[in-house]
Amino acid sequence: MKTFVLGDIHGASRALDQCMDRSVFDFENDCLIQLGDVVDGYADVYECIETLLRVKHLIALKGNHDDWFLEFTLTGYHPTGWNFGGKATALSYLRLTGRERLIQQGREGYKTALDPKDIPESHQQFFEGQLLYHIDEENNFYAHAGFNRFLSIAQQRPETFYWDRELWLAALEYHTLKLLNPAMGPFINFCDFNEIYIGHTPTMNWETDKPMRAVNILNIDTGARQGGKLTIMDIHTKEYWQSDVVEELYGVPENWIG
Repeated sequence: MKTFVLGDIHGASRALDQCMDRSVFDFENDCLIQLGDVVDGYADVYECIETLLRVKHLIALKGNHDDWFLEFTLTGYHPTGWNFGGKATALSYLRLTGRERLIQQGREGYKTALDPKDIPESHQQFFEGQLLYHIDEENNFYAHAGFNRFLSIAQQRPETFYWDRELWLAALEYHTLKLLNPAMGPFINFCDFNEIYIGHTPTMNWETDKPMRAVNILNIDTGARQGGKLTIMDIHTKEYWQSDVVEELYGVPENWIG
């Protein structure tokens, strides 16, 4: 069995299909670890979930956008954060009901005709079942955003795993300083993992649409929602495959938050 890790999708089903095809992913036999943020961005969320549900060995992690959508499915209330890409998610599911025109947007947010009951049960179960993190048999760690490197995993607040960027930013800073001063001590991290895989913070912030590495942390969010591409990687060989630039597949998305 091969194990692949997949970055932030943000409703870009066309990009997801390209990644699965180009990597020759085996839906029956390969393992896929998806790093979260399946929703909010482009209006093909339904198709994205349908594709992921075909993966027999799927480990789905929770992103901050997924958490907002889960809140809606459980309460019927649209979180404030839905101003950042959530309209496309609503449209994806409204399209199934033929009510995609029933949406009003204002300065403080928007209202839609979407009801939690419109979300297929299998999709609701998908979001309810997303994990905060995953540790594999080789002591590799996976989460949407990262963790507090000064605490054990058991001491972390749940939202830290899908919101906190400090681990990645600190590792990048250390990497830069280490190049200038090779005698520097080791990177401080109380959690002793082999490799750490994250998304959440697009590599496009550093003007690249390729995966980035700092210390033992690999960032797989190559900007599918921010002018870049979607990436899938074989964790053992580090070979990776990418979609086309997602904006070329869909057009320029709305304003958003990562």
